Amino acid sequence: MRYKSIAGHELTPGKTIKDHIHVRGTELHVPHVLLCGEHPGPTLLISAGIHNAEYVGIQAAIELSNELDVKELRGNVIILPLANRSGFENRTMSMVYEDGKNLYRVFPGDAEGSEADRLAHTLFEVFIKNVDFYIDLHSGDGYETLVPYVYYLGDTSAEEKAKKMVTCVNTKYYVRSRCRTGGAYNLASIYGIPSVLIERGQLSLFSREEIEADKADVRNILRYAGILSGDWTEYPKQQLLEYSNDAPCTGCWYPEKKVGDFFHKGEKLGEIRDYFGRSLFTEYAPEDGVLLHQCSSLNIIEKGPMVTYGVLQNNIE
Repeated sequence: MRYKSIAGHELTPGKTIKDHIHVRGTELHVPHVLLCGEHPGPTLLISAGIHNAEYVGIQAAIELSNELDVKELRGNVIILPLANRSGFENRTMSMVYEDGKNLYRVFPGDAEGSEADRLAHTLFEVFIKNVDFYIDLHSGDGYETLVPYVYYLGDTSAEEKAKKMVTCVNTKYYVRSRCRTGGAYNLASIYGIPSVLIERGQLSLFSREEIEADKADVRNILRYAGILSGDWTEYPKQQLLEYSNDAPCTGCWYPEKKVGDFFHKGEKLGEIRDYFGRSLFTEYAPEDGVLLHQCSSLNIIEKGPMVTYGVLQNNIE
């Protein structure tokens, strides 16, 4: 009997595989773990480190790869604990070290492109398109503070299952995304794979509490998917319509609010000043909302992330 194969390995029941896959035309290698359950069921993918300084998800994925027991799995769990390894080893924040591209922004990639393009192409063709569920773990970057929340993509054939996955995540907020370009979970959703992106952690820090929360969310989704036995828990949450404003210029950034703060239309959210302390730009709230994540370093870069906020919509009960 032949079993499903991923990354050149047959998913034989009861087998655990830890390996690297080479990205053709580059020096890049992607670590991956294949946990093949002893019982039949769906295949779920967990990725972390697409942004390589988002450490909560990376550590949670590493720990899950050693804690999940194939004897207890119905189906398969595929784990990519560090998608952007070269960026991690060269501390490039969101970028692939070799070409300076943001890996998350180049999906589905290009087999003939630069390193980030080829890496995204490999991740999608080898792993993402060959699974039944997908969880992508993220955090605030090294210069970003963030309140935990979760994304899924609306208006796809996978939307109802993805929304169920969202209810398994223990956060206060969720975003029904409208973005259909770039992004690994967005692309998977368009291809009919129920997918979510979990945001938890900030400033390239990783606390035990946050790691355990990520792991608990993943296990809860595994129970929903039927890969782990037991009842899954639903968490009510508030829907947000998300807006992101990038910096119009480079300078020193002085935020007025903390993530999680509510604000009203017209309130000051922050100011960019030059190196003599003179005001270059002031960001005012265009409407009422809640601050989801923001640049929290003194330096801010033109066209780089500044503030992302959400406007309250309907709730998941």
